[in-house]
Amino acid sequence: MIDLVQLRGGRVLSQRRFSSKAALLLLLVFVSSIFMTGCTVEQMQQTELDRSGIWGSFVGILSDLMDYVGETLGSYGVAILVVTIIIRFITLPFMIKQMKSMKAMQRLQPEMTKLKEKYKDNQQKLNEETMKLFQKHNVNPLAGCLPLIIQMPILIAFYQSIMYNVHIREASFLFFELGQKDPTYILPILAALTTYLQQKTMTISQDNPQAKALLYLMPAMILFISATLPSALGLYWVYSNIFSIAQNYFMYRDTGVKQEAAK
Repeated sequence: MIDLVQLRGGRVLSQRRFSSKAALLLLLVFVSSIFMTGCTVEQMQQTELDRSGIWGSFVGILSDLMDYVGETLGSYGVAILVVTIIIRFITLPFMIKQMKSMKAMQRLQPEMTKLKEKYKDNQQKLNEETMKLFQKHNVNPLAGCLPLIIQMPILIAFYQSIMYNVHIREASFLFFELGQKDPTYILPILAALTTYLQQKTMTISQDNPQAKALLYLMPAMILFISATLPSALGLYWVYSNIFSIAQNYFMYRDTGVKQEAAK
């Protein structure tokens, strides 16, 4: 698929490549927010959650919700699953918007191919005509990045709600201590594996070396983060990735987007 995005300076990037780089950038932001706050995991676990302000209130709501579900169902591992599903359903409209954007770009594929051939020797004119085409059909090539932007503050808030929640710190699920690192590395490996599979369900073409690199780089980073932080976060990633894999299957199986895009 020739999903094009015009950037300042007239440069054109594929929407897919832009989304992949955005995902990596946001993951790096998440890692930075963890390791550059000056607070270790142990310090956070010994500190009471500050519920002042909008952010503190949001983190507190997530923490209280996990407490309520955990006490009701008798398992904080299941509580993380329930809250993960709730979060994913909240972000589902943005994912649907992303799918519609991909379908819209697919419909414009023939016209975009003609423009590329017509202005193959004039990059600036190609950029201008491509953006006119987007505007004519009311297509936003950056819409695919919105779900990533929405999920990042939720992920950071979820992480903090886990770190500050005394009940989760003391809870266990199966043979995992949710407040501690997983010494067996089962959860980090599962988190990395499901991240890889989730990436594959969204991978349109493996011809691009950068796309190939990101396909393995993202799971590697998830493996490192999950192995470094308490098991509860790795469990969240496993749940979230499984949800994404199922979601992608049902959302894209009948659209033909992947098949057409690979051409």
